[in-house]
Amino acid sequence: MSGVTRDGRRYSNAEEDRVELVEYDPRWPALFEAEAARLRAILAGLELGSFRLEHFGSTAIPGITAKPIIDIMLVSADQPRWPGLIEPIKSFDYVYWAENPRSDRMFFVKGMPPFGTRRTHHVHVRTPEDGHPALVFRDYLRDHPDAVARYARLKRELEARHPSDREAYTGGKDGFVAEIVRAATAGA
Repeated sequence: MSGVTRDGRRYSNAEEDRVELVEYDPRWPALFEAEAARLRAILAGLELGSFRLEHFGSTAIPGITAKPIIDIMLVSADQPRWPGLIEPIKSFDYVYWAENPRSDRMFFVKGMPPFGTRRTHHVHVRTPEDGHPALVFRDYLRDHPDAVARYARLKRELEARHPSDREAYTGGKDGFVAEIVRAATAGA
């Protein structure tokens, strides 16, 4: 991503792009709906085939502490057409993260320093199969307040330990997420 570099350990914007959790904001679902409506309007003109937009991540789980970033999953099986998403989504002030280590995904960020003052939205482009575990995780937490409390505690611990290392913060949640996805799919 132009303007942000990595020295092998940290990104150059790590001090400005900190992990900061806030209490749940009941406006988050409406913020998702507003951004999803804007995205649907530009995506409708593309030959993308069928797609859907899902609100996921912590801002989609009522009552949980979260980074105040609306995570939007654009689910589409038509990967050959994904490159056609780049310019239309960028036109909504998103930065395309071309260096995503996962070549089977696309990722866009709105507001990330130095392109803005703080992240506000992410758009994650995924296939239905790839996106499924994240949606299973979201749905399980929506129905299990005990898991929400455990996850919130873990997130606070990771925020304190890794305030300027988003990769370590995210990686620290991987085991918990895998545990919940296993529990959810075992009961399905």
